[in-house]
Amino acid sequence: MISLMILRPALPGVVLAACVMFASPVFAETISFKAELKASEEVPPNDSKATGTVTATYDSASKQLTWKGNYSGLTGPATMAHFHGPAEPGKNAGVAVPITPSASPFENSANLTDAQAADLLAGRWYVNVHTGAHPGGEIRGQLVKGM
Repeated sequence: MISLMILRPALPGVVLAACVMFASPVFAETISFKAELKASEEVPPNDSKATGTVTATYDSASKQLTWKGNYSGLTGPATMAHFHGPAEPGKNAGVAVPITPSASPFENSANLTDAQAADLLAGRWYVNVHTGAHPGGEIRGQLVKGM
């Protein structure tokens, strides 16, 4: 009887320790992004009437970026499309991840490095669709969190 009285106050601590022991050490998060693609966002802007959208999710546990997108009204066929970064709006950057296929609609996924994920999460990635008439990019949109 005495040993049960001694253990009773320690019981909540034992339960808490067991919960912590079996809890996942990684707190996975899925973050959503969206980009509105338009010619006015290009650097420098152009007069194309094309538009498009890209939605994406980033899974912090698997480090996988998954995306879906579409566009219409380009001056010609898309020659390529990419995620670019790191760059704030109004700045250009190199290719971070190619978008394949680049025909509309498109969807795919890629695993990101820690540096790429940090730039994406900080809002320093944009989507660019290139054409023959606009080899530097016809439509562009900055990826922003939330949808």
